[in-house]
Amino acid sequence: MAADLYSAKVRDGRAYLSLILTPLQWIVDVPSRVAGEVSEVVVDRSLLLKENAKLKAEALQLERKVQQNDALRQENGRLRSLLKGSQRVDEEVVLVELIGVNPDPFQHQVIINQGSENQVTMGQPILDAGGVMGQVTEISHYTSRVMLITDARHALPVEVNRSGFRSIALGKGQLGELELDHVPDTADIDEGDLIVTSGLGGRFPRGYPVATVSEVIRDPGQSFSKVKIKPTAMLNKSRHLLLVNLPARPSDPPEEEQE
Repeated sequence: MAADLYSAKVRDGRAYLSLILTPLQWIVDVPSRVAGEVSEVVVDRSLLLKENAKLKAEALQLERKVQQNDALRQENGRLRSLLKGSQRVDEEVVLVELIGVNPDPFQHQVIINQGSENQVTMGQPILDAGGVMGQVTEISHYTSRVMLITDARHALPVEVNRSGFRSIALGKGQLGELELDHVPDTADIDEGDLIVTSGLGGRFPRGYPVATVSEVIRDPGQSFSKVKIKPTAMLNKSRHLLLVNLPARPSDPPEEEQE
């Protein structure tokens, strides 16, 4: 210690010895540095995995919101179409919502969210943005059952909008097709003609779109043509509907009392 303190040669020797030992110190420090770097890599990987999982969760949330926005845009479009449809109707209408579908494939019926508590009455017409869907056939307190125009038991008085030819649109039990009953072979009706309600029968007001003629089959050997028509209403897609409030019919005048 005294020599190192007072002798410059000893200090120079210690410097050379330190220079010789430097590679050894570096080699000895390698495992520590490698362990530190590995630890940093492991920590960074763990953080990256956590951040990746978080970003995936956020992406899923954003995708869910985008899907909801798409659904809302579609629903808003349907409501706007329905609003335009209600503006074409002279009678008072009420917006209702479809809440159920009859699972029986042989009965084309749906359930709406209003009933006798909302002054729903038997036979009230149901429309969507495209045209006539059906009429109320059963009523409970808070819901009503609607028979669609394609039900095999349904018949609707109609007329050809272009020519005024009147007929009956019969349901065939097929969701996308109706048929006109007893159309003479000479009737003025062509493919593409618009079929509307005729107002006969007092159940549906005149002029509501019902269907378009999709096919006219004329057989020279038959007295009647086979006319297939396609509903204008979106029977299997519409969710928001219009319930038509028909004006009350004037009651019969009271009989005069005999003197």
